Amino acid sequence: MAVNLHDSAYELEKAIRQSDEYTNLKKIYDEVNSDESARTMFENFRNIQMELQQKQMSGQEISQEEVEQAQKTVALVQQHETISKLMEAEQRMSMAITELNQIIMKPLEELYGSMENN
Repeated sequence: MAVNLHDSAYELEKAIRQSDEYTNLKKIYDEVNSDESARTMFENFRNIQMELQQKQMSGQEISQEEVEQAQKTVALVQQHETISKLMEAEQRMSMAITELNQIIMKPLEELYGSMENN
């Protein structure tokens, strides 16, 4: 019996939205967004994070000043209880997605792994 991968993917999306990891992440994200100072602090943190990531991906060097600014920003957001909880929830969600990705990729790893063993 043929399986429609897109249907399975949409079922997985639905399961993710109903998971404890996602519902907890969404709840804390909404808490951060409802607090103007937390939202501003978090947006600043995310902007710095994205700028550094874009520089790194394009091969640009990141200055010592930028590294220090990023470290200060991380220290600041980690001191904010709600943002710290959000970052922990993001980490748990990321770990769940990584585990799902490993499961999804297993057939290809087995296929190509068996080719290497021949």
